Amino acid sequence: MNISPRKLNFFLAFKLPSAFFCGVRTKTLNDNTCVVSVKHSWINQNPFNSMFWAVQGMAAELTTGALVMSKVKESGKKISMLVASNNASFTKKATGRITFTCNEGQKIDDAIAKAIETGEGQVVSLNSKGINKEGLQVSDFNFEWTLKVRS
Repeated sequence: MNISPRKLNFFLAFKLPSAFFCGVRTKTLNDNTCVVSVKHSWINQNPFNSMFWAVQGMAAELTTGALVMSKVKESGKKISMLVASNNASFTKKATGRITFTCNEGQKIDDAIAKAIETGEGQVVSLNSKGINKEGLQVSDFNFEWTLKVRS
């Protein structure tokens, strides 16, 4: 069973309901890219009339995490995955629809291959940028994922 945007959105509804209720939705998932969007609304706003940073973080993490989940499943191995650290910067108020994109599937492939080859845990750093409808970047997230083959 492949991981698809529809299956990820269903997963959100039952396993990550806060993200689902805030409007986080997967739009595209392929071998190299995951795109997630969320629209600023009453349920996900901060007191400054823009999207709360944590909602942006949920959407950004999903772009990286969905790619990692997909690649782990594709490998056929039992591999644990965990966010070890993250950081973010915010450059503009997030209003309207914000689209987050991670285009780093190859980095995950390389890390999984090395984890399988060496048996040692690997760390892969993945980036997701939040872009508004005008094409301007509103946020930039970096996540360090740890990957380890389980025995």
